[in-house]
Amino acid sequence: MTRCRLCGGAALASVADLGATPPCESFLAADQLDRPEPAYPLHLRVCTDCWLAQIPPLIKPEETFTEYAYFSSYSTSWVEHARTFVDGAVQRVGLGRDAFVVEVASNDGYLLKHVVDRGIRCLGIEPSVNVGAAARKAGVPTLTEFLDPATGSAVRAEHGPADLVVANNVYAHIPDVVGFTRGLRALVADDGWVSVEVQHLLTLIEGNQYDTIYHEHFQYYTVASAIRALASGGLALVDVELLPTHGGSVRLWARPAEAAGEPSQRVAEVLDRERAAGLQDLSGYTEFSARIAKVRRDLLRFLIEAAERGETVVGYGAPGKGNTLLNHCGIRPDLLRYTVDRNPYKHGRFTPGTRIPILPPEQIAADRPDYVLVLPWNLRAELVGQLAFVHEWGGRLVFPIPELSIVEVSR
Repeated sequence: MTRCRLCGGAALASVADLGATPPCESFLAADQLDRPEPAYPLHLRVCTDCWLAQIPPLIKPEETFTEYAYFSSYSTSWVEHARTFVDGAVQRVGLGRDAFVVEVASNDGYLLKHVVDRGIRCLGIEPSVNVGAAARKAGVPTLTEFLDPATGSAVRAEHGPADLVVANNVYAHIPDVVGFTRGLRALVADDGWVSVEVQHLLTLIEGNQYDTIYHEHFQYYTVASAIRALASGGLALVDVELLPTHGGSVRLWARPAEAAGEPSQRVAEVLDRERAAGLQDLSGYTEFSARIAKVRRDLLRFLIEAAERGETVVGYGAPGKGNTLLNHCGIRPDLLRYTVDRNPYKHGRFTPGTRIPILPPEQIAADRPDYVLVLPWNLRAELVGQLAFVHEWGGRLVFPIPELSIVEVSR
């Protein structure tokens, strides 16, 4: 990787080199366990011209998102987050029954179903065939396509301009950030709104959240770099919200540049925070690798010592981020017997690279392990409640990030 994908600059500085891992959502069926498994370098760099953090585009989105293992509706808190967003967006944008809402990367309709319930016309644009089919089954109109300027223009020609375009947790997933942004501009009305949610690089670095670096995420944004990315497609940032989702995200409210006006005070405040954290020079990035190494050492030490004591550790969840953690730490079934997941699509499969079996959640109560390693640590508040039953036999929960934490739960 020699050039920044946003500004074309050649000054790329290393932030974190995580070795080589398989794509994080390439879960293995049993008959694939004896076949070769490709792995790709996972090396985060930052452009010192525009400060966009990025990894090389070594895999194509078509390889990951045509058939996808992640269904948003299996997270109760995420569905509630979507409902709250829709309620707020209706007020902010003034969406009435004659409005038109488009969501890009709409997954299984987890968000747009709240729009459908309000009687507002909408369309999802979702490249994954299997999750798009689930959305249509749930009554959410869904187009199976990747977004680019041509797709955006075609949707606008057929359905009219969108009053609101939503792009939640997708702005990091596309290597052609300029083309994708132009696609957003093609969709939105000249006086419309675009809402983008993406993980905030500030909290990623401050919270040691390196497991959210994986091949599906081609870039990692500060508000400063997001402003430049949005501008590449003719959009201007007008407001920003800091969110707790995914360990710390930003919601970027943008409009076509000609209709945007002055940005809010909150934009200036977040830019100041990023500047103070050293994210617009190299000072904020230099210690990240050392803190990553400590997370790895602490987790491995805990797992090895538990194994030597004859204690059982199993996992909860099989998120993409978990596979970065498991592969970087070199964790295998001798240290983590299995993990469980609410998504039946993953049952009977194995984690990429580390080959850890994925079972239904009921297996935990049947086996009564000593510890449950929670891989989707960002859902801590939700999962502490869901997993309170492990207290019945004295089991404890383990959270690996931002630092190793062992939690005794009670009903």
